[in-house]
Amino acid sequence: MHLIIKATGSGAGMLSHLLAKNPHNLYDRSDKEARVRIVFTAASDEETEAVIYVTPDPIALVKGSAAHNDITQYINDREFVTSSRFCSYIRPALGTALNGKPKEAILPWVDHKFQLELSFGPVASNLPDHTIEELFQALGYELELERGDAVYSFVLKSRSSARYIRLRGKQTLQMALRQLFILIPALDDDKHYFISDDEIEKIKRYGEGWLDSHPLRGLILKRSLRFANLIKQFDAEESANSPEEVAITPAEVLAEPRVRLNDLRYAAIAETVEGLAFRSSIVDFGSGEGKLSARLGSVPGVKQIWAVEPSANSQLRAMDRFSKLQDRVGVIVPTPVTGSLFYFDESLRNKDIMILCEVIEHIDEYRLARVMETILAEYCPKVLILTTPNKEYNEVYEMDSEEMRHSDHRFEWGRAEFSEWCMRWTSSFDYSVDIKGIGEISDTFGYPTQMAIFSREDAL
Repeated sequence: MHLIIKATGSGAGMLSHLLAKNPHNLYDRSDKEARVRIVFTAASDEETEAVIYVTPDPIALVKGSAAHNDITQYINDREFVTSSRFCSYIRPALGTALNGKPKEAILPWVDHKFQLELSFGPVASNLPDHTIEELFQALGYELELERGDAVYSFVLKSRSSARYIRLRGKQTLQMALRQLFILIPALDDDKHYFISDDEIEKIKRYGEGWLDSHPLRGLILKRSLRFANLIKQFDAEESANSPEEVAITPAEVLAEPRVRLNDLRYAAIAETVEGLAFRSSIVDFGSGEGKLSARLGSVPGVKQIWAVEPSANSQLRAMDRFSKLQDRVGVIVPTPVTGSLFYFDESLRNKDIMILCEVIEHIDEYRLARVMETILAEYCPKVLILTTPNKEYNEVYEMDSEEMRHSDHRFEWGRAEFSEWCMRWTSSFDYSVDIKGIGEISDTFGYPTQMAIFSREDAL
């Protein structure tokens, strides 16, 4: 993870003074989880360039984590991407520039607008390219985005989701850094610390003079503060300080959705299960933290639920959720099972219903055939319920054509691809299929979620 700050033109040499760093010395500090180094690759009155490079300790990143018993905590991108962690690591080294308090002789240069080039990355963002462009172009920067080619030995995707960003524009060093310290965490959308009232104060301080007038202010606040009550508190404090100004945050961006798509999926699956003649035994594969399994425990006629999940951390959370159902009358408490679709479990054969809710898109496409053969030929459920995203609907979310809804998705299918794939299994096995949609429909792109209900012919 790195940030390169380059100033060109008359006065560029003052960059090192504003940063309070000697361009002829290497800045090298280790603190807690990371090592921070700053080196000047150019230092003249016409061109000065500072490279800020951070090397985190991958073990320290997960020490003390609640997920210490789950090996998947080590499988992440936090060691490499420029994120909120990066900003927290370099903040002490850039404190003088951020606060605009260099030596007295340098003070006049705090308000000097340099011709700057800012390069940083890689950034792991779920925002589409055009939104990232809008975030920075609104501040007067020219922007270049660079993606690496993703080369795999099997079909997955052709471009990396990580991006490198280069900005060019005329700005004071202090303002440029403050903008980055708000926008970099907003791009990554993965805060590594608890978000409290202190975050409001930081955004007010670093956002002074530019955030209120930014056309995507609502999006920035939503991704920075996360919670509606903090966003409302921020706006309330801003309005109190400047009563003549009207908050420009788009209501549709900040408003909490009345029903989340995930809740709609669970409701649709529960309704489908309730409408089936056979529903006493259910296997929920890839059950995660057990939300769907817990909901199905209230469906009349259900007698047993197996919540199958490979992640130990998710299983612990599911067990905690299930324990709260123990005293509820008429509610079936699911049984947690550690397992995977790639390891056959004899005890799960011949159940009434098997469910894969948002599971298949997390499996490499070339391995799906083996999964389906195992389910339809060996587990032989009377009904298989399967949901997956509709790739076409990503247009409604203004996503790029190659973007996926989750960083762990290995593929996403449109309606025709999904239908063709489902029909292929009905022709190979003694099952029929009914395909439905879940969520708010688009006349052009269909539903956001696709649901297939496979029914075994001899059970109809």
